[in-house]
Amino acid sequence: MSTAPNSEVLTMAELVSYQDGSVVSRQIIKADAGNVTLFAFDKDQELSEHTAPFDALVHVLDGEAEIRISGKSYRLKTGDAIIMPADEPHALKATQKFKMLLTMIRK
Repeated sequence: MSTAPNSEVLTMAELVSYQDGSVVSRQIIKADAGNVTLFAFDKDQELSEHTAPFDALVHVLDGEAEIRISGKSYRLKTGDAIIMPADEPHALKATQKFKMLLTMIRK
């Protein structure tokens, strides 16, 4: 997929595959103002706590995850979404295999 969007119908959950013991990502759009990336997490895989200079929208496409934002824990399942504010510490853990679409927008 190019870094410039194309006018085509995408089935997001099918554009990234699970891999045992891994986190897999695929960038869909990359621009100065932000980017859109798909992720597939195997069960118990995680991203440790960090911050980012972007507001980020996490949309769970498949499975379930625990997302911590500024010390507060949220359980998300297929179809759920949450906003992670810029510069707030956050972390993610797959409570089962899960796929997410991450949209990051620079402030």
